[in-house]
Amino acid sequence: MFTVKDNCFQLIAAVTDTSKKDQLYALIRGNPFISQQDLASELGLSRSAVAGHIAGLIRERRLLGRAYVLPDSRPVLCIGAANLDRKMRTLATLQMGTSNPVRSEEVFGGVGRNIAENLARLSIPVALLTALGDDAAGHALQTHAEEAGIDMRGSLHLSNTGSGTYTAVLDEHGEMLLAMANMQLYEELTPAFLQSRQPQRAAAALTVCDLNLGHDSVATLLDYARNNDAAPLVIVAVSQPKMAHLPQDLTGLRLLILNRGELETRVARPLPTAADLRAACREVQRQGARQVIVTCGAEGVYFTDGDTLDAPISHLAAREVDAVDVTGAGDAFSAAVCWSLYHDSHDLKLACRRGLKLAAMTLESDATVSPLISADALDDIDDADLAPPPPTLFQQD
Repeated sequence: MFTVKDNCFQLIAAVTDTSKKDQLYALIRGNPFISQQDLASELGLSRSAVAGHIAGLIRERRLLGRAYVLPDSRPVLCIGAANLDRKMRTLATLQMGTSNPVRSEEVFGGVGRNIAENLARLSIPVALLTALGDDAAGHALQTHAEEAGIDMRGSLHLSNTGSGTYTAVLDEHGEMLLAMANMQLYEELTPAFLQSRQPQRAAAALTVCDLNLGHDSVATLLDYARNNDAAPLVIVAVSQPKMAHLPQDLTGLRLLILNRGELETRVARPLPTAADLRAACREVQRQGARQVIVTCGAEGVYFTDGDTLDAPISHLAAREVDAVDVTGAGDAFSAAVCWSLYHDSHDLKLACRRGLKLAAMTLESDATVSPLISADALDDIDDADLAPPPPTLFQQD
């Protein structure tokens, strides 16, 4: 027979148990990748007790799976470059073989980092896996990203190594003439590194990878995307030389974003007309990519309007803008497309329209990521300021 005293002890135990579970949940909210051993030490519990509380939280749907994923905060995971960008803009027409007066500045860049900052400004949770050196640039990149709201906890920190740099030479109109990249440290983002970050990758709602990763690492992400119940994978090209990092088999790829020159490199032929470009998009789809977006600068974008080989390949004109600086516009476009995918939009036309708006905002700014980008930047999308297609050979079929 239970006494009143026994009932009191049971009530106290139940309250204490609930309190510990709530404390554990609060710790996980603060650090979704905290280990069970750290949780046990923090709360004064055994590992088995921690495991029991976690199982209970999963049953209650307050956590989603082993990675302690909170249902309201699954992030977009960006994997790629975070550089110190040096931009030098000529004050007059560039003359080769001699010294040219320029205006220069240093800013934070890198395709993966730029996409992550745009997404953070659009107010969705975002994490970045990158490689940073132990120099002043690496520490500054880390601090700036965290202040922007980017989760950097999984990034790789390399000792006795300089951080990545990107140097762009722009003409007096802000158009890029030449760019040079020193990014060997991203070779350390190996398949083994990606495997070591598997819990964080499994927690993502969407994975965005730039082609600063090596071929084997990109192949690892593709293999995971097609062989597991994984987050959709988006790959963003970064340059024509680095198209060599893209495997031949693209099965499992949700979306490939690249420009016309990068697509020409992929299919190993020039694409002078829209018909040629559409045929190349079909070829990439036959290689396994569900959908493809091709950015063509002032001539707009082409995109596969559906994920089957018989779906149309459509075109959207670019927005009319007075460009100040082209740096980062493509990354802003990619970020807006990913924002659309994150919000469960399967409408790639709408995603591209959002991308064109964010790209235009970036073109009109001298910053790599426009400071005007905010959570409401993509609320109102219309075609009023889309430019008519220019009458070039490329637009003719």
